Amino acid sequence: MTGAPVTRIANLCLATLLLCACASSPTERFYTLNPGAPADSARSAKLAGATSIVVGPVTLPELVDRPQMVVRVAPNRVAILEQQRWAEPLKNEIARVVAANLGLLLDGPQVLAYPANPSGDAVYRVTIDVQRFDSIPGEAVIMESLWSVRRASGGAARTGRSLLREPARGSDYDALVAACDRALANLSGEIAQAILQVDTAAR
Repeated sequence: MTGAPVTRIANLCLATLLLCACASSPTERFYTLNPGAPADSARSAKLAGATSIVVGPVTLPELVDRPQMVVRVAPNRVAILEQQRWAEPLKNEIARVVAANLGLLLDGPQVLAYPANPSGDAVYRVTIDVQRFDSIPGEAVIMESLWSVRRASGGAARTGRSLLREPARGSDYDALVAACDRALANLSGEIAQAILQVDTAAR
């Protein structure tokens, strides 16, 4: 007779502990990148005629090519944040934002993010190899990228290297993500200038 009540009490205690554990679990936060024109908006110009641009693929260091946000906490140490995550793969986020920025800067062309147009029929193809992507809480985002702009009809690709350091305007992770947005805006400005130069040479 005493065994059943004891078992029920034990089960109730276990259920209570499980509920408490679930209630105290840290909340995951999901982040996205957003487009925006670079500080030097005078870079904006219009391409001649109707054209189309595909941005991507984008490659990333394996260290940051993961759902979790990775922050640098010391010269030789990083933290992988389980509760701070990207809402979609970071390389897709970068391609999407750079494509949106180029659409703003170049005023006219259809700009898509790879693999939205994998058939290769775009007039221009932009590829980006991000070689360094350091997010330092309360300090800055440092992004180093090699990129190329190639015209589908042929000709030499125009290549560039961008080393960007964008200060974080705050100590939280929202400020780091906003710094990423500004770094990508400036990267997009440099790529836009290269596209205009290739376009001028083609004419």
